[in-house]
Amino acid sequence: MQSRIGFSVCALSFVALSSCASTGGHSAEKDLAQLTEMMSGSFSSQAQNAADPKNYFDIRLHMAPIWTTSTDGKWLYVEQAVATKQEKPYRQRVYHVHASGDGFASDVYMLPGDPLRFVGAWAHPELLKDVTPDKLTPREGCSIHLKKQEDGAFTGSTEGHTCPSELAGAKYATSDVTIRDTLLTSWDRGFDDAGKQVWGATQGAYQFQKLVK
Repeated sequence: MQSRIGFSVCALSFVALSSCASTGGHSAEKDLAQLTEMMSGSFSSQAQNAADPKNYFDIRLHMAPIWTTSTDGKWLYVEQAVATKQEKPYRQRVYHVHASGDGFASDVYMLPGDPLRFVGAWAHPELLKDVTPDKLTPREGCSIHLKKQEDGAFTGSTEGHTCPSELAGAKYATSDVTIRDTLLTSWDRGFDDAGKQVWGATQGAYQFQKLVK
């Protein structure tokens, strides 16, 4: 059965640091740049929807760098929508990707006011000209923590049951993410007090193919 939509993709985070102290900082900086480059762009689950329309919607995901002169990590504007309703995305967020512990964290923030006034900001960043980090609202407990794998992919998830959700009677949400050069997978699910899944895909992660410009 097709579940109610509730994705946090990409909310995301990233990368193992080098164990060598002399090159660790450089490695982390390089990996962070690589990670955000892999995350940036437009993605589609159209192929997955065509292969299994009962379990997966045709979704569009857009992520674009913002505040590129910031020195406290990388910031991304994120927008998700059903392909036929891109003028009304069901999720708009800002991700702050930065070094954390032995990897990276992608913190999730909500935009101020009515987020629909920012629709399309991934292509028209001027829509965010009056938005600054201090005007964002953090989604506490919803950060995603990922590490770089030997094959170059970045994988990770939210931690425990700390990300609150009220959608469809949920108590908390989880997100499992893998990021590759041309593919981003995200399995976002909501669970009730008893640990029963109440929203999200039931057959596995959404597969978002990166679209070529």
